[in-house]
Amino acid sequence: MNCRYGMLMDMKAIQVTFEEALLERLDRDPAVRERGRSAVLREAAATYLARKDAEDIALRYRAGYDDADALGAELAGWTREGVWPQV
Repeated sequence: MNCRYGMLMDMKAIQVTFEEALLERLDRDPAVRERGRSAVLREAAATYLARKDAEDIALRYRAGYDDADALGAELAGWTREGVWPQV
């Protein structure tokens, strides 16, 4: 079986609407010309979701450590020393 065909079996075709100027920019990009729109847009979606996951984790850590009383005496004052990433 052709490996590329097997990979396509796990995918679903969708319809996406783009502003014409954005689509023209996308189509001029060398990576898009080499790999195709779909591959580049899949990568962009995966990158977006990975970034969102990282932001969500950072927010949960921040929320978990914002309650200084919950840290106990051993870690008292730590929240004033920590530097949180901007999300």
